Amino acid sequence: MSKVRVSRVGEQMKKELSQIIQRELKDPRIGFLTVTGVEVSGDLQLAKVFISVLGSEEQKVNTLIALSKAKGFIRSEMGKRIRLRHTPDLIFKFDESIEYGNRIESLLQQINRKDEEE
Repeated sequence: MSKVRVSRVGEQMKKELSQIIQRELKDPRIGFLTVTGVEVSGDLQLAKVFISVLGSEEQKVNTLIALSKAKGFIRSEMGKRIRLRHTPDLIFKFDESIEYGNRIESLLQQINRKDEEE
């Protein structure tokens, strides 16, 4: 399948997932989260959804559990909104890139402070 189509489907899924999670899900375990990316397999059967959650580790785990429980509802809503022959199976994962970037930035700031002190 065309890589262009796969990336377009991924971007559309990202947009729809954000709306479904913010407006349709009423689970109190779901904290403040952002859908940072969606990787769809070439045959459109599997979609890895990368999320970033603001809060403690416990809130992150609770959010992931709540999303896993609501996976069926989210898939059915996706099927209604995006016209595909088969709605991809969803796998939710944490996006560690934001935390990694913040860690690198804080290390660079520490290095700059040390250079200014010397």
